[in-house]
Amino acid sequence: MTSLYDLSPLAQMLLMVACVVVLPIAWIWRRHPTLQARRHALTVLLLFVTFDLVVFGAFTRLTDSGLGCPDWPGCYGSSSPLGASQQIDEARSAMPSGPVTHSKAWIEMLHRYLASSVGALIVVLTALAWRQRWLVRSQVDLTTQAVAGPWLPTLTLFWVCMQGAFGALTVTMKLYPAIVTLHLLGGLGLLMLLGLQTTHGDSMAQALPAIPRSLQRYLSLVLLMLVVQVMLGGWVSTNYAVLACEEFPKCQGQWWPAMDFRQGFEVWRALGLTASGVPIDFAALTAIHYVHRLMAYLLLALLCVSACWLHRASWRRPAKMLAVLTALQLITGLSNVVFDWPLLAALLHTAGAAALALLLTWLVTKSSASRTVKHVATLP
Repeated sequence: MTSLYDLSPLAQMLLMVACVVVLPIAWIWRRHPTLQARRHALTVLLLFVTFDLVVFGAFTRLTDSGLGCPDWPGCYGSSSPLGASQQIDEARSAMPSGPVTHSKAWIEMLHRYLASSVGALIVVLTALAWRQRWLVRSQVDLTTQAVAGPWLPTLTLFWVCMQGAFGALTVTMKLYPAIVTLHLLGGLGLLMLLGLQTTHGDSMAQALPAIPRSLQRYLSLVLLMLVVQVMLGGWVSTNYAVLACEEFPKCQGQWWPAMDFRQGFEVWRALGLTASGVPIDFAALTAIHYVHRLMAYLLLALLCVSACWLHRASWRRPAKMLAVLTALQLITGLSNVVFDWPLLAALLHTAGAAALALLLTWLVTKSSASRTVKHVATLP
């Protein structure tokens, strides 16, 4: 029997990750001479790689590769599937339709390598932030105090460590829906934290007109609703409830099909089972799907209002970006239902949700910054 936790390949995996991350770090150090420029470039790189990680995590889940290696952090006690070929072949022979294949093992391990690389880069970013703080506080000239503090990178480091823990639990607890959904939300939260850090020092807010405080609060509400919708979408995906409704706008030929909300939203249970251990009803899967669909109607309306309001406030480029991403989400969401959950549409749906979260985070942050800048400018 395979041990769920086998730390023997950890040293080899860390060495592999170190060899990978040293290349972008060396490129950033060579291209950017100042500490502030290096920190900003590393944050932008992390934002890009973390976005890829979120999408690749969805690819891992959608290809049923989450248990491609049933132990953690390696694969059958090896640092790569190459060293686990015999065990993978034995698992395939024992269960030909099971979750373990060579391709799924590679997908799962590539996801772990990518996640580990993100973690290593965040360690470097946090060290840079604290180094910058020490240099600023040790200077007699305090004109550089406007640099961002080290607390957001530190929170990001803590967050990515928690993500790693949830990643391990995803495997060792055999894809518990609650754990997998929290892991998805954690990835979105990590992306938003990095998005917040890339906005520091951005001069675009100074070029934008101030917007009403009511719009700023409205955008914050829309961001919160988006996070809730992503959580519901993760619950749909982790429970494989996408195909519970295979038509639109009706579901199973009805406007309000038979649904079991109690079973569907029973949080702590194994995949496909209720808390008492019996198979989950199809009506529960229908409830999971339909709640996500109803929430999508509400969020679609909120996003359309946001785009119109931003356009009226002369934030035209962000308004167009928001409208395009909203349209993308609508198209990919409908494609998942009508075309039986095609992989490309499902991945684009995840990518669109992540992009919307980033854009709304930027909008909330910059709308606040623009109000501050305009207020300071009007002071005598």
